[in-house]
Parts: sequence; C-alpha cells; structure tokens
Amino acid sequence: MRKFIGTHATESSLLAVMIVICAFLSFATDNFFSLGNSFDLLNTSAVNIIFAVGLLVVLIAGGIDISFAVGASVVQYVTAIALGWIGGGSWFSGLLIAGSIGILLGAINAFLIHRFRIISIVATISTFNIYFGLLMFFTKGVSIYDLPDWLTDKVVLFEHEMPDGTWIEITLPVLVMAICVVATWVLITRTTIGRQLYAFGDNPEGARRFGINIGAMQFIAFGWLGLMAGIGGLVQAHYAQEVVPNALYGRELDVLAAVVLGGARLGGGKGSVLGCVLGVLLISITQNGLNLMGVSPFAFKMIIGAIILVAITLSNTRIDKLLPVLRREGPAR
Repeated sequence: MRKFIGTHATESSLLAVMIVICAFLSFATDNFFSLGNSFDLLNTSAVNIIFAVGLLVVLIAGGIDISFAVGASVVQYVTAIALGWIGGGSWFSGLLIAGSIGILLGAINAFLIHRFRIISIVATISTFNIYFGLLMFFTKGVSIYDLPDWLTDKVVLFEHEMPDGTWIEITLPVLVMAICVVATWVLITRTTIGRQLYAFGDNPEGARRFGINIGAMQFIAFGWLGLMAGIGGLVQAHYAQEVVPNALYGRELDVLAAVVLGGARLGGGKGSVLGCVLGVLLISITQNGLNLMGVSPFAFKMIIGAIILVAITLSNTRIDKLLPVLRREGPAR
C-alpha cells in the first residue's frame, strides 16, 4: 500500500511541477504555449519515452544500464545494412531485425551480470565502450542516407492547418511510442513476471528464497530494454531519415534522469510507467523552454546532473529511514 501511495504522490508532484513550469514558460516565451510546439514536443519525445519504459524495467529489477543508447545506434546501422541485403524489406522485417538485435545486446549485458557477478553499471559501462568503439571502428563515422522508402517516408497520423497557414501534425513515432508504453505497462502490472521483477528488485535474496529465477529476471529486464532500444533506434532513423553512428550518443543520461525523476528507485523495486512518461515529458519541456528562452544548452546538462545526484542521494537514504530522525528532531508538541 505504501508503494502505491508513494507512486501516486510522485506522479501528482510531477504534474504539479509541469503545470508550474508550463505556466512560467507561457509568459516567458512567445511560442511555448502553442499547439504546434506541444505537438513538436510529443513527436520529439517519442524515442526517449520508448527508451525510458525499457530502462524502467531494468531499474525496477534493481539494475542499471547506460549502454542502451549506443546499443540503439548499433541496431540502426546493422538493421540498415541488413535491409539492403534483403532488398529493402518492410516495417515488419525492419522491426523484427531491430528488435532481435536489441534483445541480443541486452542479453549480452544480462549474461555478463549474471554469469560473472559484475555490478550492472560496471558491466554496461564496459559494453557501452565496446559497442561504441566497434561501431565507430567499422563505420569510420560514415552515415547512411540510402534507406528504404518505407523507412524515410513520413507517416502522419493527424494533421491540422493553423490560422497562419502552417501545419501541425502527429507522426508515426508517437503511435509506436504508445504501443511500447502500453506493452510495458501490461508487462509490469498485469503479469506474474512483472510482480516477480518488483520482488526481485526490492529484495533479491528474498526473491531467490521464494523460488524466483534470478537469471531469468535479469535476462527479461535487460532483454526488454534491448527490445525497446532496438525499436527506438529504428524509429529514430525513420524520424531523422538517416543513420548517423553517434546520433544517440549521450542520450542515456537524459533518459536515466527522466526515469528516476518519474519515481523509479535506483535501488530497485519501485517505479511506474505513468511516472516514467511524465519524467520524460518534464525533461523535454524544460529543455524546450530553455531553448526558447535562449539559455545555454550547458545549463540543461547541469540540471540533468543535479537530478541524477538527488536521485542517487534519495535512493541511498530512504524516506522510511529519515522519518524517525525527523520526528526526533522536530519541535516538541
């Protein structure tokens, strides 16, 4: 019960902060509070939300992965080459190839962590550098522009002409993002596997004694993130209409900050899909607002770093441990 109360409190707090920030930015800038900017935010946030719901599952299971963005870059490049070999393919074959490669990269992380008892952040720092090094070595940093028509053609789900003659639209990445969000929500809230992931993340030793397969939990968590990374990488290639080897490099920290901001605990056993999505949107709104105000992008990086620092601090010092101290030090009644 306390877990659900805490989750709802986090989501409510995020909504309140988003409302305050949006109200401020609507007065501080000319273009923020517009339908066109809102649609742009949704379209540009789609890939990060896909990554975020995958990372959420890993954090719930008590792990951490910073290699997924580079893994998505690897998936982009390998999928583009594979599609050329098979004569272009289709969305079905593209998603199948990208998802399979993503799951494989996630499984490699899970294998290293489970088989050699390596701390997840250490293992994924290693694979982060290995994946990126191999990608840049074999590609020599050369981008791919010759992609199949089905991948580069814009798919518009909804469009509307504004009074000034401009068009606003919602594109395919938003639909793919919605499917990934719903699938993750079903996995962690409506399946036995989801309940086991929460139990494993909250108390690994207790979960093991209860009969939960620890290795399976790690492979499922990192495999799910790999799947989301693969899908997100293909969607990013569709959105950008090109494959750039280092296009997603560095995005892992933005996504990590958004997920922990959304209530996921770095120690495991806590997190929700709604909080995760709200965390990404809050980060995107903040970045968009700073850009519209002409603030240096380095200020945004400082905000991301502060969020991660606060999240780590709160994860190491749990609220239930702080409350007795606060009661003892509070004013006498």
